[in-house]
Amino acid sequence: MPAPRHRTRGFSRRIQYSLFVGYVVAIVGIVAGLGLVLVARFDPVAFQGIRGFALDLTSPAAVAFGNVGRGADEIGGGIGAYIDAARQNRLLRAQLDATANRLIQARATEYENARLHRLLKIVERGTQPIVVARVIGSDASGHRRYVTLAAGTTDGVKAGQPVRGPGGLVGRVAEAGARVSRILLVSDGGSSVPVRVMRTGQPALVAGRGDGTIDIRSTQTGAPPLHRGDLLVTSGTGGVYPGGIPVGVVLSVSGELSSGRPFANPAKLDVAMVLPEVELAPPPPAPVGTAN
Repeated sequence: MPAPRHRTRGFSRRIQYSLFVGYVVAIVGIVAGLGLVLVARFDPVAFQGIRGFALDLTSPAAVAFGNVGRGADEIGGGIGAYIDAARQNRLLRAQLDATANRLIQARATEYENARLHRLLKIVERGTQPIVVARVIGSDASGHRRYVTLAAGTTDGVKAGQPVRGPGGLVGRVAEAGARVSRILLVSDGGSSVPVRVMRTGQPALVAGRGDGTIDIRSTQTGAPPLHRGDLLVTSGTGGVYPGGIPVGVVLSVSGELSSGRPFANPAKLDVAMVLPEVELAPPPPAPVGTAN
């Protein structure tokens, strides 16, 4: 099918119109420019009026572009401030974490110093210990209650020696190896400790129950009943434990049998000291019989 005959002519006519409009605009621009030059040369007052009119026409656009620029500056400043605040926040968090770590270390050091100071006071007031060592383990099976001490026969430890901590009596050495030893706790089901009641001075016997608590039974006939809150210390009788070591406190009273808890808490016990055994005085010599 042959192409329309008027297609090329119409396309050329559009190009001609475009060129004509371009020429007209260029000529008008040149004439306007020459006119402005002539007005500025021969009538400066009129030229100033024309400039003011042009300024009035362009002022809304200038204001709009100025607002856009200021808004962009404010947005950029806000983004920069946000980024800077986030950076400062990270720095403050890091400083806070470092301060918290230093505070924890300081409190741990303070606690350690106070605990060692209490042990030092105990040593100053009482019998010199054989060794002070750390508790490195615990064992609770059935009614048996033990802790493991990082000291043994090479340190002078042997079975039967009493052991105490900052809070009070821990128990006695049950077994001693070369470098570690097992301590039978006061609360063990097979432990018994002679004590006296601080309030009345009456003797009593503390027996472990195997569950972390103790039973207290008075050994004096006609002794006054125990009270809740009565404090118990070792009596020094029996040849195992020195006298005056805190043992526990009475929690409940039921007839002749009372229950309580020991002062030394195995869960919080981290250091203990082994004391020498109490040396019993030799029995008096037998009287010499008179000759008949």
